[in-house]
Amino acid sequence: MQTNNVTWHQTSVSRNSRQQRNGHRGCVIWLTGLSGSGKSTVANQLSLALFQRGVQTYVLDGDNLRCGINSNLGFSDEDRDENVRRVAEVAKLFVDAGMVVIAAVISPMKHQRDMARKKFGANEFVEVFVDCPLDVCQTRDPKGLYKKARQGKIVGFTGIDAPYQPPAHPQVTVQTHVQSIEQGVDRILHYLNAHRTLRLSDGL
Repeated sequence: MQTNNVTWHQTSVSRNSRQQRNGHRGCVIWLTGLSGSGKSTVANQLSLALFQRGVQTYVLDGDNLRCGINSNLGFSDEDRDENVRRVAEVAKLFVDAGMVVIAAVISPMKHQRDMARKKFGANEFVEVFVDCPLDVCQTRDPKGLYKKARQGKIVGFTGIDAPYQPPAHPQVTVQTHVQSIEQGVDRILHYLNAHRTLRLSDGL
């Protein structure tokens, strides 16, 4: 697709103006991990915790996006790359609007997450590894996907017959098999506050 004749139009209301109105800067908190690791649950509880602190948030859940903007994508390597690219582009628009985006996307490959990070400025992208062993994820299997993958009904399923590359140096690691969701959320909140990604109240 040719984009040579497309120009980004600046709006009268700037990013800084929107951030000042919101009372905080925008950023993306990118949750990566296996299916069943707890990404969506952590994202939901993190969004609630931030919202209760006056932060404008929105959750970009991988499954929700595949119901709409990414509904035409499959699970080939190329489609997985495009899925992550679209999520990152949507997140970038939300960040430009001064909001805190919580993206819960498997994003199994390092190059995909690196590509997403490059779309954001310094201190605007926080990678959170929702770490949970494959055997625990399979035991949970809330959608019955691992069972179908083991039966050969799903091909190219991450962790079974498609690879997952864990982040080598995530900003935050949440281990949902040994930590409660509340503990994991608190860990992320403390990181955001300590690194001045967001200035949160002392009552963490």
